Amino acid sequence: MNHSVQSDSSTQNEGALAGLKVLDLSRVLAGPWCGQLLGDLGAEVVKVESPGGGDDTRAWGPPFLEGESAYFLGCNRNKQGIAIDFSSADGKQLLAQLIPQFDVLIENFKSGTLDKWGFDSAWFEKNASTLVRCSITGYGSAGSQSGLPGYDFILQAESGLMSIAGTVDGDPTKYGVAIVDLATGMMAANAIQAALLARYRTGKGQAVEVSLFDTSIALLANVGNSHLATGKESGRYGNGHPTIVPYTTYHCLDGMVALAVGNDKQFAQLSKLLGQLEWVEDVRFKTNSARVQNRDLIDDLLAEKLKTFLSDELIDLCRSNGIPIGRVNTVSQALASEQTAAKEMVLEIEHGKAGKFKSLASPLKMHGSTNSKKQAPPMLGEHTDLILRQFLGLSDSELSNLKNKKVIQ
Repeated sequence: MNHSVQSDSSTQNEGALAGLKVLDLSRVLAGPWCGQLLGDLGAEVVKVESPGGGDDTRAWGPPFLEGESAYFLGCNRNKQGIAIDFSSADGKQLLAQLIPQFDVLIENFKSGTLDKWGFDSAWFEKNASTLVRCSITGYGSAGSQSGLPGYDFILQAESGLMSIAGTVDGDPTKYGVAIVDLATGMMAANAIQAALLARYRTGKGQAVEVSLFDTSIALLANVGNSHLATGKESGRYGNGHPTIVPYTTYHCLDGMVALAVGNDKQFAQLSKLLGQLEWVEDVRFKTNSARVQNRDLIDDLLAEKLKTFLSDELIDLCRSNGIPIGRVNTVSQALASEQTAAKEMVLEIEHGKAGKFKSLASPLKMHGSTNSKKQAPPMLGEHTDLILRQFLGLSDSELSNLKNKKVIQ
């Protein structure tokens, strides 16, 4: 199929997803993260919350900035916010009117919630056949756990991810951020865009299902595939790697470094730089497979040698000779680094209540369209009147009536 492409300056100043309308009914992290990714790329995202408290993460803190949760502020930028009570008949009617006005619907209710409200597949086929509707759940629509709510921490435990994290002789350990939620949000954004491309070809929308369970299993990646290939249980290696050695952290005189020797050529080069030419021909170390078998021995030898270096000295030596290495930074050191500044990974955003605050930026760098949008996360119900006027044409009296009935905020 041949399609003409418009490339004037006006389109290049728009986000890649400019014109796409997204109704985000989700809360907490996986769904909001998905909506934020789409918003960063230029989509018009309308976040819908419950009147009163709104998204659970509005209360997750400290820290708070003038009463606004830093957690909420970090995963809801580039959205407009409305508040509707879906427990009421009027609220469900507003939802029924809104859905057909959008290209994408994101929700993370328990499985079957929309069906219970009357929004089943037949309703969508009749009223919003071009809509891409993304359902993010804990366990998906199949299996004995399908009706359970999903929590990142629980999924890290159930999937085996915790069992492969932590010290060799210690207890299983969760990741430092909600990695399953975040990855699920990314998976959802990817699936949504694939469904939109399919709609471009077919003219039809479709249902997209993404679950924390499926994502957490997929995140086992090479470790999961190694088990499937061998039947052997996977263990914990601390900061080490199950199939690459040396590939772990070491102490220097003034801090820690992460050293990643990915092949035998790099190991030979490292051995020469450290004045340990005998390692190159030692049958215990000559190949990666041998080093994996003798990981404790080579790690101990390296640890003894590397602790005599200053970290900057070792990093300069290794990098100048093509050996991957980096400093083990704190969060504050990482965010204050020259590379973080060069990549503009910290945004400054103006918020109506919290004032000017800093936030992590989108990692998506587009070179044919902009992603410089910096709309502050919405206050609860901040854009309710605006959106309901814009999409549904409601009058001032109709809006006042809905507010009096506490259907909207």
